[in-house]
Order: sequence, then structure tokens, then C-alpha cells
Amino acid sequence: MNRRSVLQTGLASSVAFAAPGCAPAQPSQTMRYEMPLESATHLRTLMQWPTSIDVYGARALSSVQAAIIDIANTIAEFEPVAMLAVSHARGLDRPRLSGAVEVWDIPTDDLWCRDSGPTFVKDEAGSLAVALVQFNGWGNKQPHANDARIAGRVAERLGLSVIDSGVVGEQGGLEHDGDGTMLAHASCWVNDNRNPNLTADQIAGRLGDALGASKMIWAPGIVGADITDYHIDALARFVEPGRIVIQIDGEIVPHDPWSAAAHETLAILEQATDARGRSLEIVRLPEPFDIRAHADDFVASYVNYYVCNHAVIAAEFGDRRADDEARDILASLYPGREIVQLNIDPIGASGGGIHCATQQQPA
Repeated sequence: MNRRSVLQTGLASSVAFAAPGCAPAQPSQTMRYEMPLESATHLRTLMQWPTSIDVYGARALSSVQAAIIDIANTIAEFEPVAMLAVSHARGLDRPRLSGAVEVWDIPTDDLWCRDSGPTFVKDEAGSLAVALVQFNGWGNKQPHANDARIAGRVAERLGLSVIDSGVVGEQGGLEHDGDGTMLAHASCWVNDNRNPNLTADQIAGRLGDALGASKMIWAPGIVGADITDYHIDALARFVEPGRIVIQIDGEIVPHDPWSAAAHETLAILEQATDARGRSLEIVRLPEPFDIRAHADDFVASYVNYYVCNHAVIAAEFGDRRADDEARDILASLYPGREIVQLNIDPIGASGGGIHCATQQQPA
């Protein structure tokens, strides 16, 4: 199964709005819990061990597992890592993992902890809870018997309460600035394969209640062009409140639905304001072209980086100019953090990146 098979599809309509029943001026006072920004201090990083031969095939699975080990060991240089995996999991080789990587006995199907892992939120006293965004295998496109239960099992292990958002989806399809504003492609939320009986307003309201946000900026995205229905975290991310980084080409590429959708998202962001009424500063990352991978559906996203304690873990794709430019831009966006670039080509070939494979537990 390929996670990013391009289809020629139409684009949905877009809307940006404040979630009903919330006060955009002071969202923190109207919400009991709030999801911290990724750059806030972490207690640990969670990751999932991929095990599915049916999804990857034996040879590709081995390569993907090696890339997961590389990411985990790199992050473990900066903060603790918990790898979710049963002890007898296919291909799990404990000696290859750093001593700073714990193995938690939680069964998994695939590696995408951003999507099926727990979304942590904090109350005003700093206590953690898990906001449950129910995972259904990206609209029942892939088996997920174990992955659908991971968020609850982690919450149980940590003794945390679970807040059910009442929404089906994935955190990789949602950006949150930690200050009341969310950003998403409607294609992976307002979709019959996730939330057939909910409107965009209802979805935004429920997510806002669970994550402590009062405004959603919707962009259309693309329905059915890849397994995720176009997650926002492969295109645009909040660096901090009022500031977004986006990876985009200089102009729309004719007959390329990804390029058209990206530029439509950019146009919406250029006109949008956040929950505090601020216009958004937009920083562009380059598109790599001269890369090692040759598949048309390879995901070469610099913006799918992960911010951990004291570092930013990002991808490099073999395009020296673009790799260096992306590193320099990330260094300017996250001053004081080490920028570490990894070759994660097996994960890019599987349709994702480093951010997709990780999930932060706030301190």
C-alpha cells in the first residue's frame, strides 16, 4: 500500500472562522485544557515501532525500522524517548536502540505516532491529560487494530485522564499555535471517511474545546490524493503564535494538484488572522529537486521536522543547495537549538517524515 498515490482530484472550498461558543480574545480563560506548542519543554518523545509486512513488505519494513531507530537514537541525545513496541515485535533489536530509549510494552501496527499516538494537553495547574482524537486508519484505509488503542493505552500507563474530542482524525492533520489558533486542511477532517455527520463548524468547535483553541483556519487540501487526505504538517507549521513556516515552490506548477493546493493554502494564510487578531508572518522553506529518491510520490518535506529539547530534527534529501538553505532557515526560526538533519528516505518513500513518526509529551 502506498501512502501517497497521486490522483487528479478537485479542491474543496475553504473557510476560516472562530469556533462557535469560544471567545477569540482570551481563549486561555475559556478552556480548561490547552495543547502546548511543540517547542515547549518536553518530558519525553513517544514513537511507535512499525511491524506490518502487509503495508511495507519485508525488505522495505527493515529499511523503515532502521530509519526509526536512527530518529529515536538522535532524539535520545536531547531528551528521553519511549518506543511503543511489544517485546516480541517483528524486527525489534533492542541493542540497536540507545540506552536513553525505553521500550514500553504497547502493541503497534505502524510507525505514525503523530496520528495514532496521544495528544497531550495541560490544565492551568500544569497537570497533563490526553485529548482523544479517535484514529481510524486515515478513513479505514489501513488496518489499525492496535494503533487505534495506543492513545488510551498510553494514558492508562501514565495514569492520565482522557478527554474525548468526539472527532475522528489525526494530529498530523492539525496544527495548533499554543495560543488559541488551529490550522488544518478540511480534506482530512470534513470528510465522510472520518466525520460523516459533522460540519466544519462542529469539528472545529470540538477540536477547539479539547485542545484549548478558539479559532480554526481551514484550507481546502485534497480529498483522496494520498492516504492522509493531505495532512497540513507536510506543508505548513506554526513556529510560534503569529508565525508560520511553509514549504512551497515559487509559483503554481501546471497540472500538479499538490502545487495548486499548497498555493491555495498559502493564499488563505496570507489573508488570515489568528485568535488574537494578528496577521500571520509567513516564512518559506525551499522545495528540494535534485534528491536521492526517484519515485514521483516520495514525500520530500523539510517542514515535517520535529522540535525537541534543545534541537530541531529535520530531513535532508541529497539536494545540497536546498538542504543547506532549509537548515539555515530552521536555525533562524529556532535560535539556540541545534539543527540535526537525517537521511530518512525510507520514511519519505512511505509517505511521511520525522514529525509524523514522533509525539511529544510536555513537561
